[in-house]
Amino acid sequence: MRLTVEHRTHYRYESPARHVVQSLKLTPAQFEGQKILNWSITAEGCLIGTEFTDGNGDIISTLTAGGPVDEIEIVVRGEVETTDTAGVLRGHKERAFPTVFLRSTPMTKSSAAIRKLAEKVAKKTRDASLLDRAHALSAAVSDAIAYAPGTTHVHTTAADALADGKGVCQDHAHVLISAARHLDIPARYVSGYLFADQDGKPHEASHAWAELHLPDFGWVGFDPANRCCPTDYYIRLGAGLDGQVATPIRGVHTGGANENLDVTVVIAQSQQ
Repeated sequence: MRLTVEHRTHYRYESPARHVVQSLKLTPAQFEGQKILNWSITAEGCLIGTEFTDGNGDIISTLTAGGPVDEIEIVVRGEVETTDTAGVLRGHKERAFPTVFLRSTPMTKSSAAIRKLAEKVAKKTRDASLLDRAHALSAAVSDAIAYAPGTTHVHTTAADALADGKGVCQDHAHVLISAARHLDIPARYVSGYLFADQDGKPHEASHAWAELHLPDFGWVGFDPANRCCPTDYYIRLGAGLDGQVATPIRGVHTGGANENLDVTVVIAQSQQ
């Protein structure tokens, strides 16, 4: 499938910022199942430095802007050819050992409820394969958290999301990661784009899911929010220990208090 992306991130500062520096994880890597046909990142009045690839195999660039800056708009446009690999990440070049992703973070710290969920799945899948256990764990997270946009925020932890029983894709991913790590399965957060959900409805926002490392397969993606593994409807941007690390844009600025942010993402299918 060929998918086109237009992703706009618009920052407005109530008082001008004196200096802005941002790390951009906005360029998808190429691997089996994902071929980049064309891709560009622009931001008028800003300097975007040379790209480099980090230890996770993700492509990073740095944006800088000297002040005074009233607003910045980062525009991503591209076209990607995708193939369904049943969620298995093949041919992705990275140097980090999977065990790095057993480490907990404040966003993915387990709670008694998360540990109970994980142990219940482990007990039910005692005689099953690790792949079947991972699928069961993802399904349990889907059952435990109702999809409810607007009920959580970027700082909601896995423990809080499970306690509330509702959330969005970020929350599903964080809870699955936390539960998997409790069972000694390396797990990481993945940011990207989704063309449509399982009902075929357009999905006009960035998306997130989790990847679990299974010795017989390597990294395998699981999307509890849509009760599936990533397909050719997905574009993978990058990964990290949690959503704050894997976020497509991270940065700091001096001055420019009361920053306002507006994000629009449109994914479409292009002609073959």
